[in-house]
Amino acid sequence: MSSLIWRENSLTFAPKCTTAMTFHLISSLAPEPLLIRWREQHLKMEEKLVSLTLLLILEDVQLMAETGLDAYRFSISWSRLKPDGRGPVNPKGVEYYNNLINELVSHGIQPHVTLLHLDTPQALEDKYGGFLHHNIVEDFTAYADVCFREFGDRVQYWTSINEANIFIMGGYDSGDSPPGRCSLPFGRHCIKGNSTTEPYIAAHNVLLAHASAARLYRDKYKAKQHGFLGFSLYLYHFIPAENTTEDVMAAQRVYDFFIGLFMDPLTYGDYPAIVKKNAGRRIPAFTQNQSELVKGSSDFIGVNFYNVVSNKHTNLKPEARDYLSDMAAEWKFYNQSSDIRETDGLPALPWGLKGGLEYFKNVYGNPPIYIHENGQLTNHNVSVNDQSRIDYLQVLINGVLEAVRNGSNTKAYFVWSFIDLFEVLFSYSKSFGLYYVDFNDPNRPRYPKLSQKWYSGFLGGENVTVEDEAENKLTILGTSPNNMDDRFSS
Repeated sequence: MSSLIWRENSLTFAPKCTTAMTFHLISSLAPEPLLIRWREQHLKMEEKLVSLTLLLILEDVQLMAETGLDAYRFSISWSRLKPDGRGPVNPKGVEYYNNLINELVSHGIQPHVTLLHLDTPQALEDKYGGFLHHNIVEDFTAYADVCFREFGDRVQYWTSINEANIFIMGGYDSGDSPPGRCSLPFGRHCIKGNSTTEPYIAAHNVLLAHASAARLYRDKYKAKQHGFLGFSLYLYHFIPAENTTEDVMAAQRVYDFFIGLFMDPLTYGDYPAIVKKNAGRRIPAFTQNQSELVKGSSDFIGVNFYNVVSNKHTNLKPEARDYLSDMAAEWKFYNQSSDIRETDGLPALPWGLKGGLEYFKNVYGNPPIYIHENGQLTNHNVSVNDQSRIDYLQVLINGVLEAVRNGSNTKAYFVWSFIDLFEVLFSYSKSFGLYYVDFNDPNRPRYPKLSQKWYSGFLGGENVTVEDEAENKLTILGTSPNNMDDRFSS
């Protein structure tokens, strides 16, 4: 993955990658077909990698240095450090991450660490339902304490929870991602869950867990370690389907539910009024102490961006509603099927990324933004000649620069991803990497793609041509490039 980092008024670019995801710990509540796929495929890979782990760390960090990266983002597995989610710390887990962090630092590469990326410990899912129970706040804080204590002398940038909005929507509404909870008719292959209430309960506990860890860091570690703790969201730029008052309000409503569900409490201490109105008693209320704890608890916001969504107003249904139907809006994705698993490539939408960054600037006081993910998808069997990825990165990076020139407080941009890896939605069939990985070879050799060579040259200051496109202009809520209707699909 790759990042743009602003230091002392100068702009430097540095790729980073997130590869540390451990799906053998995924909740047993996931739909059985998905659970079997996640576990079998990742377990098979992990068994083959055990003896290669240290060697691959050394090799990959060397490749990062050769590429010119000065930052790398990865996730720590909670269960690797605490196999039961609480209690004793696994020294081998601490050793694993110390090896990686020390190697990064020795090459001048700044670690950016995410504490939770879908993999809530199975023991806690079984014991009390994970993020559906308030006990998760104490256990997550204790886990974060271990990370801060063991690694915080070398890690300055922490993110509590990756893509919190996707975590609650995919994990507790549609059931498409861990822990795979849902209820009919809102999800598919539903075994356990309640899509009408659980997304809001999980979101509430996610915010409290984050805020509790933030208070711990500020009280116990910040004065000595001088680090920062942020919060991560998946970012779509939402625009009205038509230039009507109803559709403009629908796009704003979706922003409130998808982004505001988390950003409003983090910024203002409470959920958006429309969210509380439509969700009613299904969404928990903050106490005064909780509101004060959550408000201002994030030092920065991490965003992952890939697409634009057009919203058309629909009437709020009187019957039982899930998180998505509470938004009362139709979703249509720009030049992509609604099921991303069916696409072979993502549209390059710099104006969409700029629009999303503008939204944070205008609505939430322009917080520091770290673009934690952005990149192009290709079939894994495609050769290393990935010109489509180069074309994509050129225009998206240009979009970031335009946003910064317009006042966005964006601090960094990370390309997803440094190497090909296990993707939650695609397994090993599709990939985003700058390096090709041969998963059929037990040694997992890496081969640089054209995009790696282009990106390395870009980071080294070589001239890069970015062609201006008709669509490459700032877009804010309520406006979009002309003649786009046929490019959206529901």
